[in-house]
Amino acid sequence: MSQNARVVVITGCSKGGIGFALCKEFATKGCKVYATARRLEAMEGLAHPSIECLALDVTDDANVKQVVETVIEREGRIDIVVNNAGAIRPTDVHAGPLLDRSIEDVAAAFDTNTLSVLRVCKAVVPHMAARKRGLIVNVGSVVGEIPTPWSGPYAASKAAVHSLSQTLSMELRPLGLRVLSVAPGGVRSNISVNGAPRVPLPPDSLWAGYRDAILTRIMLSAGERSVSCEDFARGLVREALREGWWVGSYRFVMTAPPAAAFKVLAWLPRSLVLWVLWKVVGGKPKGH
Repeated sequence: MSQNARVVVITGCSKGGIGFALCKEFATKGCKVYATARRLEAMEGLAHPSIECLALDVTDDANVKQVVETVIEREGRIDIVVNNAGAIRPTDVHAGPLLDRSIEDVAAAFDTNTLSVLRVCKAVVPHMAARKRGLIVNVGSVVGEIPTPWSGPYAASKAAVHSLSQTLSMELRPLGLRVLSVAPGGVRSNISVNGAPRVPLPPDSLWAGYRDAILTRIMLSAGERSVSCEDFARGLVREALREGWWVGSYRFVMTAPPAAAFKVLAWLPRSLVLWVLWKVVGGKPKGH
């Protein structure tokens, strides 16, 4: 491994997901990669000589700090950190009406998807700032820009990621650091597949007739027009490693279908957009 090889830390690297593919792609580009996930066995298959696996729970402050210190001790620096860890919901129910979700569920979604970004940045940024060099990549979602029905906590937590990324870019600029914010559309990964079997609703749910529509929404990211994790990873890594490709400290990339459609929707009156999304994604109650 070259002394000039960039050191990359990636969160959320379980097999079958975006992080897993990112690890392989960064490694093939000559980077030293530290793959992390809650369980080491979840990263089985990352056998590239330039990849090392570490157990990391992004909801645990002490664990995050420990892992970052471990990488610094071994490599002396971190050049790129990719905040990829996320979940539609950290438990087994992945979508549904916003008001049917418990406060605990919503808080857990924000803890995993949003607060984890701050935890990692708090641990990494001081080391990057000491060198006045470093890139933070935050993986959000197109629904963080324009929410869709049945994915309220996920969409809101990803919207927060995009907002935090912009704030970070301004505040990190005088420290010499950059932020790349990525909003993927449909990417075939475990996050959608794992959610497919179950759409439980409370017995008194006001949306009991929309079960089929909710299931359809869950599976949209695994549809025919979605891209593979590998294709998405190639594009993201290309953007992250490109030098002199932006002005300033912030770059936002929306990619993977239906990203193009969401770019158009972003220019339309929001009330119209929400009406269209309900017609297309909300569905009709069973029996209508």
